[in-house]
Amino acid sequence: MINLKNVTLRRGTKVLLDKASVTLNPGEKVGLVGRNGAGKSTLFALFNGTLTEDGGDFEMPRQWRMGQVAQNMPETDQPASDFVLEGDTRLAELRQRLVAAEASGDGMEMAHVYTDLADAGYHDALPRAEALILGLGFRVDELNNPVNSFSGGWRMRLQLARALMCPSDILLLDEPTNHLDLDALVWLEAWLQRYTGTMIVISHDREFLDAVTNVTLHIDHAKLMRYGSNYSGFEILRAQQMELQQASFAKQQDKIAHLQKFINRFKAQASKAKQAQSRVKALERMEKVAPLLADAEFTFGFKEPNNLPNPMLAISDASFGYTVDDEPKAILHDVSKSVLAGQRIGILGANGQGKSTLVKTIARTMPLLAGTLTEGKGLNIGYFAQQELDVLHPNDNPLEHMIRLAKELGPGSGEPSREQDLRNYLGTFNFSGDMVKQTVGSMSGGEKARLVLAMIVWQRPNLLLLDEPTNHLDLATREALSMALNEFEGTVMLVSHDRALLRAVCDEFWMVGRGKVEPFDGDLDDYQKYLLEESKRLREVAKNTARDAAVPSVSAVTQAPAPAVDTPSVPARNTTASTTIATNTSKTPANPAVASSAEQRKIEAQKRQQLATQTRPLKKELEQNEQRMASIEAEKTSLEALLTTSISPADMANAGRRLKALADEVSALEERWLELTSKLEEAAAA
Repeated sequence: MINLKNVTLRRGTKVLLDKASVTLNPGEKVGLVGRNGAGKSTLFALFNGTLTEDGGDFEMPRQWRMGQVAQNMPETDQPASDFVLEGDTRLAELRQRLVAAEASGDGMEMAHVYTDLADAGYHDALPRAEALILGLGFRVDELNNPVNSFSGGWRMRLQLARALMCPSDILLLDEPTNHLDLDALVWLEAWLQRYTGTMIVISHDREFLDAVTNVTLHIDHAKLMRYGSNYSGFEILRAQQMELQQASFAKQQDKIAHLQKFINRFKAQASKAKQAQSRVKALERMEKVAPLLADAEFTFGFKEPNNLPNPMLAISDASFGYTVDDEPKAILHDVSKSVLAGQRIGILGANGQGKSTLVKTIARTMPLLAGTLTEGKGLNIGYFAQQELDVLHPNDNPLEHMIRLAKELGPGSGEPSREQDLRNYLGTFNFSGDMVKQTVGSMSGGEKARLVLAMIVWQRPNLLLLDEPTNHLDLATREALSMALNEFEGTVMLVSHDRALLRAVCDEFWMVGRGKVEPFDGDLDDYQKYLLEESKRLREVAKNTARDAAVPSVSAVTQAPAPAVDTPSVPARNTTASTTIATNTSKTPANPAVASSAEQRKIEAQKRQQLATQTRPLKKELEQNEQRMASIEAEKTSLEALLTTSISPADMANAGRRLKALADEVSALEERWLELTSKLEEAAAA
């Protein structure tokens, strides 16, 4: 188990933990929560050994193997599957031992290593690595792409897969959902729920924490408190504790009254649609934890829009995409949608299907490829880009951003634009004192996100386009954003993997996928079930495509009997008559349609004969290939059993060498098997 006894941690002169004591038991799944700057990452550094305690005692079993996501961006041309496979440190160590044993001719060591390799899952290691990569959203054809051919976010997914590949007794995850979309997030949840070791995770995604944790550690005012529940249970327990603190609770009454008015307003407006009912449940949760929300140090609201055009947008027969080498590449086709005043639209879809492309085009940062996109008169868009630096300048500070924005909008904005006014305004978003002069490039992700929100609010938009706005926001700021969006009187279009935000804000969903934008008739629970089923289906297809699609299809073509009547060549109105004649007449039919049918059957028979002649040697070799692989598997099983018995070192060495030779032969046979099945499939298609 992990024990902290009177532990003190400092960062510079600031005390982050003051005489903290807590015990974590083996197998517990722990969510580590607290405001930004409270000390979560510093405590993580204590767990992973990069920091030592400034006071007190910290104990963790020395024999525990640790898995954690490397924070550096990998720069290598190594294939993605090999990169993730190397995350299994046990296998990497055994491979090194095997190379050394073979070089020295140490037969006993080789035998031991081969046994250890079998125990460590050597034979299915690559499929396990590929399953992790596919689960995190990569395509099958990307498994062997070089790591440095992927963008930064995708490379961090590979770092996550590499950490999950590592056999571990304790797993440390710091914001693992930051670079994931919703389908990859759902897959990760399912994987972590099956993880049998101890896990400690920092996350600002409340539904993720609820799904994968059963203990919550809360850092607050340099104290560490353990709660025996997931994040939702912690919220309720924490709110109850705060209610008991009458002095502080009394100060919160005005904020709680405002929050209650807000909850009642939106619960009354909710319809009976499934999405709206999800929103009601989210508001009921806010009702339970009102004291906790009222205690948040940061709140904000969107100003009332100057006007509300209706419709906001009208999209007709539109194509959305981008241009490569002056050639348009459409991702979404034939999109016809309207966006009305007051709508709350959540945009769902797998990564790469076009969600961000849709939002960027509406935000006027990408051109429409075809069709029309008509804006309502007076449309004023507030756009939160997934990459904050798409709208921020890294060398400028917050005040310079606000001054530039005030000049661009001019006096027509109706907002005070003197420098002191802008300083005061930035202060409401926690940019106070010297922070207004700090360059954006040196800011944290959460600070950049707050600056983008400040700029959006100042513009008084009537349409909000938000593309993953919560990626770097802590839980308190996410709650503040949720409340602000619900009070916003304009229209919201939201792309997010934060299901709590989607549930609390959105009344309807659009599904972006397979080149279309369609309404999704269901709530997020329905969408999560769809994602799990789709992910399972795609994995099965990827696993069995060659075997299930090639050989059976050829077998079906070569063995299927000729049909009695070739109905596709006969017009529908004559089908019954032709069948009757063919059944009741023993002579060659005079009907031209039947004669044509007989001739067609003859041609089809000749084609089948040609196909059988062409594929016979391929099928024979395929059969021999499969028989040899079965024979090798039996021999490998026998050799592995032999290595567990008492045999001479020389016999052990021979058995080890034979196992290696068989593994190499299997690789060659599998490659040839894929070639043969591809040729058979091509022949059948032709």
